[in-house]
Amino acid sequence: MATSASPGRNPTAADYYAVNRGGGLFSEALSQRIGARIAYAAHRRRLVPTVLTVVNLGLGCLVSFVVVAAAGPVADGRVWAWPIGLLALVGWQLAYAFDCSDGQLARVTGQSSSAGGRLDVLCDVAVQIALVSAVAATAKAQVPDTPAWLLTAFAGTWMVNLVTSVMQHGDQAASMVTSRSLPVRLVKLVRDYGFVIFLAGLVLTVMPQWTVWFVALFTLVNAGFLAASVVFTARDALKA
Repeated sequence: MATSASPGRNPTAADYYAVNRGGGLFSEALSQRIGARIAYAAHRRRLVPTVLTVVNLGLGCLVSFVVVAAAGPVADGRVWAWPIGLLALVGWQLAYAFDCSDGQLARVTGQSSSAGGRLDVLCDVAVQIALVSAVAATAKAQVPDTPAWLLTAFAGTWMVNLVTSVMQHGDQAASMVTSRSLPVRLVKLVRDYGFVIFLAGLVLTVMPQWTVWFVALFTLVNAGFLAASVVFTARDALKA
């Protein structure tokens, strides 16, 4: 797979999409494609990848801040749920598209750097902390009896997404299920960040009172994936 455009030719959106890092069926079909168009537009305006990284940080955190601030008023019926949920649905997806675009722009234009990669990871951590806080605040506001241990477990296991994403790159990268068949990819949607934040935004828009069930579901999913990953990696380590 090429990592830069041919000399003397301006890269197209297809060139940017060609170097995407995947992320799952939903992310490849939507988030990475939007990211490619953002990267294309950014290059035409001579923007560097760091600008796109910072936009992801600002947009993702701002949207989550609004969701946290509105959690109580929405639960009390003082604010309609659907505008807040729609903001989350669109805003989180757009922030993720910017997250996809910075790497595409860096790889195609030869602007990749270790500092840029570290900044990208740090911004991803901040955005995901904000997102988890928004979902947890909504769950607690909607169901005050939501146990603290569940919200804590949700926050902790959610970070498995970020840790495993970082570990998927480099010489130590590995996958428990390498098949790219459609049935397998559909099952793996529960590990597709783009799909998960789409589902979170949809729940906040349509049925915010179900947020606690979203929290419980993805605590189980991520905890199960962590346990399976430990077993999978331990087996390989014993074979070494």
